[in-house]
Amino acid sequence: MHDELVDHLTRTTPLNRGEALRVIQDVLAYFDETTDEYVRRRHRELQAQGLVNTAIFERIEADLKYRAVAPPELTLRQLRRMVYG
Repeated sequence: MHDELVDHLTRTTPLNRGEALRVIQDVLAYFDETTDEYVRRRHRELQAQGLVNTAIFERIEADLKYRAVAPPELTLRQLRRMVYG
């Protein structure tokens, strides 16, 4: 699985095949989160850093545009509802 990408990484980085495969699997797992899971996780992380909800939801809104598969544009209210129901 992903042989071309593994080959590319082993050619262009100091990674061996096993390491390259683990990196690919980690990246794919990271982007496997649903939008809801991502929003909840990021909210917890940013809240733990001491940010307030206004700043948190603005940051999440901006970050979602850069996900591998961009979700539909969400309002701040929709983001809040994902976290608080």
